[in-house]
Amino acid sequence: MQTFRNIKKLQKFIIGLKKIGKTIGFIPTMGYLHEGHLSLMRQSKKENNISVISIFVNPIQFGPKEDFKKYPRDFKRDEKLAKSAGVDIIFYPSIEQMYPAGYLSYVEVEKLSNLLCGASRPGHFRGVTTVVAKLFNIVQPDIAYFGQKDAQQARIIQKMTQDLNMPIKVKVMPIIRESDGLAMSSRNMYLSSQERKDALILNRALKEARRLIKTGVRDSRTIISTINYLISAKHTAKIDYVKIVDPQTLTEVKKIEKSVLIILAVWIGKTRLIDNLAVNL
Repeated sequence: MQTFRNIKKLQKFIIGLKKIGKTIGFIPTMGYLHEGHLSLMRQSKKENNISVISIFVNPIQFGPKEDFKKYPRDFKRDEKLAKSAGVDIIFYPSIEQMYPAGYLSYVEVEKLSNLLCGASRPGHFRGVTTVVAKLFNIVQPDIAYFGQKDAQQARIIQKMTQDLNMPIKVKVMPIIRESDGLAMSSRNMYLSSQERKDALILNRALKEARRLIKTGVRDSRTIISTINYLISAKHTAKIDYVKIVDPQTLTEVKKIEKSVLIILAVWIGKTRLIDNLAVNL
């Protein structure tokens, strides 16, 4: 396994691999790896000759009052985990490499970026799409892997790749959960023991919503009210949003007549968690 910090050196190395016909799988991460990340790496290993990950806590996707400075970082730990998952290359750039003095260029997917988490975190997805576009240009992958837990992010990346004619397949892989149902996230480490218990209500509420839909409830307001009731019963929980949306357009669905995505963001104490569940009809 090799680690690159310099963009031009990595690009030169990747060009050499592609010249001899190697296929490249890529997983962009912000580090502090968990089983969700590792599942993507193992999938890449199965499907490509070379697996590359990036570890970069991207400053331009954090708001001024968000957790950029305290976001967990542990490169040595990440390095060991990546190696165990079969990663061949780690790209570990500095902020100065990615955004040198005088940097002015940004990428934005309109409409999709202003909904859901985009409404709560203005500019967040502009930061995400900019860094992912840059990483795609640097790594030149054949397939890029994202997790379904960040469903809005994954959909936005798919749309960006399609609209900008990038020759990259974006694969969205299932949510990886703890044994008790909590969606894996680097931010779970922020939770106290009580908050960790309370956070389990997110997955339970989503499952109850799915049960209601499967038993014939079609009014989104009724289902959302049930989710709100269940989550609000936990004293540490404060709902940001609960929505039932079209999986492609991310627009709200009032009457459920086809497959939908139930998606939510909830503060548990001072930690903002996201989760979602696709319901197929």
